[in-house]
Amino acid sequence: MKTITSLLVATLVLTTATCFSADLRIGLIGLDTSHVIAFTKTLNDPKDKNHVAGAKVVAAFKGGSKDIDSSWSRVDKYTEQLQKDFGVKIVDSIEDLCSQVDAVMLESVDGRPHLAQARPVIKAGKPLFIDKPMAGSLSDALEIFRLAKENNVPVFSASSLRFGKNTQAVRNGSVGKVLNAWTSSPVSLEPHHPDLFWYGIHGVESLFTVMGAGCETVKRGTTSDGRIEVTGTWSGGRTGIFREGAKTKGSKPYGGTAKGEKGEADIGTYDGYAPLLVEVIKFFQTRVSPVPERETIEILAFMTAYDESKKLDGQPVNICDVLKKCGAK
Repeated sequence: MKTITSLLVATLVLTTATCFSADLRIGLIGLDTSHVIAFTKTLNDPKDKNHVAGAKVVAAFKGGSKDIDSSWSRVDKYTEQLQKDFGVKIVDSIEDLCSQVDAVMLESVDGRPHLAQARPVIKAGKPLFIDKPMAGSLSDALEIFRLAKENNVPVFSASSLRFGKNTQAVRNGSVGKVLNAWTSSPVSLEPHHPDLFWYGIHGVESLFTVMGAGCETVKRGTTSDGRIEVTGTWSGGRTGIFREGAKTKGSKPYGGTAKGEKGEADIGTYDGYAPLLVEVIKFFQTRVSPVPERETIEILAFMTAYDESKKLDGQPVNICDVLKKCGAK
């Protein structure tokens, strides 16, 4: 019996190793962000100091949004660089892209087309990572998750800030249960997106990484020097605060502190893209998301509730009300 069991285990290990021995073929959607260059270099260049093995970017769809200058003005430059430096093939449609790759990274800097761009990927059954923001609205994100579940296709979205070393240590219990925390990141506004969706999402993601799901109310405020401040109340009376990063010279753009039952720790720092890419490739291989769906939905609901609270002159807004309004069940 032991011999049979050993043979089965050995066969399973060999099969798994064989499946993952060849590099996964990755396709990119949206060549209007510096992420496409940074990610491709990290994955495709073995000599890169942050190289992440297991996958290579082989094809891409240009995309781009004509009403956002920081989108359309960069597409051609990044397209040319991907072709020249990494030999990435540029295709004319997302359907064509899906026929040539094993998994897809949706990188469009504009969150609004993410739902439309995700549809053909999900239809093709390809594992899908969606860069921040997951969508241009909470409603669109809920629809992406619905479609993914309906078609049994794995999907996840996250900021690279989630996988910072200190932030992950706290999430994994280094200070015990987190009682309260604050994080900060830059908040550049983009008129086609809710205030925090464009860049504030980085700090919000760090906050939820240590606090977890369970946020109940959100209240919009400002700091003494006029920066955005958002206070969330979690179940059990725990408090999480996101603040717009200080604009004074020499201040750190990303940061924060978590206080737990066993002490406190710094959180919210940016540790590069490699930790995120390690998780993305693992996700493509296993088809298991490293981020609970509920947590991602609450992040988007938190940022949506901030906008609602802003309209109400800072009155608290219930997360459940926001979710129901956007069609969550």
